[in-house]
Amino acid sequence: MKISDLPTVTKILKKEFDKKQAPVVDLVKAQTNDPFKILVATILSARTKDDTTAAACKRLFSKVNNHSDLNKLTVIQIEKLIFPVGFYHNKAKYLKELPASLNTLFDGNIPDTIDELCQLPGVGRKTANLVVTMAFDKPAMCVDIHVHRISNRFGLLKTATPLETEMRLRKILPDKYWMTWNSYLVSFGQTVCSPINPKCNQCPISDYCSRINVKTKHAIM
Repeated sequence: MKISDLPTVTKILKKEFDKKQAPVVDLVKAQTNDPFKILVATILSARTKDDTTAAACKRLFSKVNNHSDLNKLTVIQIEKLIFPVGFYHNKAKYLKELPASLNTLFDGNIPDTIDELCQLPGVGRKTANLVVTMAFDKPAMCVDIHVHRISNRFGLLKTATPLETEMRLRKILPDKYWMTWNSYLVSFGQTVCSPINPKCNQCPISDYCSRINVKTKHAIM
């Protein structure tokens, strides 16, 4: 895949995205457009399947509407509400610490920059990038394992870690693609371009994929 293929590939990815249920953070944005709830959903979603995250968000948000409400719950109560999301013990601790951090550092407001968000408990660059995009409609390059894997499979870049992928995509991907690249590739990675046994025979962008083209070339040789 070449940069010049982006307009065509992105159109195809958007069609695929629109056919399927959106990733959980996209759904929380659509349903609430609340920066606090988007931040919490993003924290919960790490290393967790979307169905599990969605159910945990529903339980938690039935008790918690804003960051101050987290003060009313104990860590154990938060754990029970978010179980069985991945690393739920740690995530419950982060959520319990969140109100104090927000009040101390940002006067109770959710910050809208990556560096500021990374000062909050449980927030790394991937989470911060996604929150900037989803909660504040600002361009940010969120790279999770799906984005890292598929961007490399496309042949768009050659990197070893998600952080390397983020830095490289920031350089080569025009800004207009930043806000949707994560959502499209996460959805595509969950349904078609899976880590093991990807559905290459069903892939609508196989003509642009270096992985498939290399396999085809070798088969012909």
